[in-house]
Amino acid sequence: MFNVIIYIIAAVLLLVSFLKDRTKTKMALKKAWKSFENILPQFLSILIIIGLLLAVLDPETISGLIGHKSGWMGMVVTAVIGAITLIPGFVAFPLAAALLQSGAGIMQMAVFISTLMMVGIVTMPVEIKYFGKRATVLRNGMAFVFSFIVAVVIGVVFG
Repeated sequence: MFNVIIYIIAAVLLLVSFLKDRTKTKMALKKAWKSFENILPQFLSILIIIGLLLAVLDPETISGLIGHKSGWMGMVVTAVIGAITLIPGFVAFPLAAALLQSGAGIMQMAVFISTLMMVGIVTMPVEIKYFGKRATVLRNGMAFVFSFIVAVVIGVVFG
């Protein structure tokens, strides 16, 4: 029901914008469409990956590998995957939600999302070039450790 209300509000505001200035509204809609076209390939690819992942791995396997009973080992596995993977946030959150629904643990997904957003193994060479090796290693190391702290807090609050 909440989604319907949000869509209605958006439609009404779009109509108000259109009535106020048709040209600007059309330009905004064209820009939004271009953004959608740019995001669509990444979004479709991640949907395919999620679909294949959930088709190959049953909930019991996912739960065993990265479920709440996998403990610290599952957290380390997801932290390493998050640290070396370069996935945009709009793709990572639906992936984590799908894994949670299939048996992944909340702390494991929290550390995955945290390391995914804060630790950049793939982007380290560029970061070293601009900030230096010491600052890059320090930032990434602190972010990696902080990801575990965040996961534990989320586990305590929501677990």
